[in-house]
Amino acid sequence: MASLIEVLIDTLNAENDEYVKILKISQEKTPILVKGDVEALREIVAKEQVHVDRVANLEKKRVEAVNDIATVLNKDADTLTVKEIIDLLKGQDEVQNKLIEAHAKIKATLNDVVAINEINKNLIRESLEMVEFNINLINSFKKAPEVNTYTKNAYNVNAYTEPPKFDAKN
Repeated sequence: MASLIEVLIDTLNAENDEYVKILKISQEKTPILVKGDVEALREIVAKEQVHVDRVANLEKKRVEAVNDIATVLNKDADTLTVKEIIDLLKGQDEVQNKLIEAHAKIKATLNDVVAINEINKNLIRESLEMVEFNINLINSFKKAPEVNTYTKNAYNVNAYTEPPKFDAKN
């Protein structure tokens, strides 16, 4: 059981390290979004994706560790949480404290990642709104101003898209 807990702790610490890297990249992304530098954004997203892939692999490893711990403890793996595992480690202070520390670090890092991603999401939304505004503005310049012109019989010339057709049957 102790080795399974160590695997879980090591995995959480490795995940945290990757999230710290993602956080740093996300912080670098913010000024790029402000500038609207699409090429730099493309590069930084590619760099970020490498770490996201690593997190996905570590997450699989973490789930496997929790599943193994659940099997040993005869608990339901789908509902067993790290907090519950921490509670079950009472009396094993050293291992319990390591798991508490690893859990707290990754939780704090994830909160920081969520916060910076919220900022970046808002910047992207504002940028898209500005692009949409510019497109609408450009399109409005392409349209001719509407002027009402009337014939001598008081018909609106602009109301007709094409001249009336002559019908020989009438």
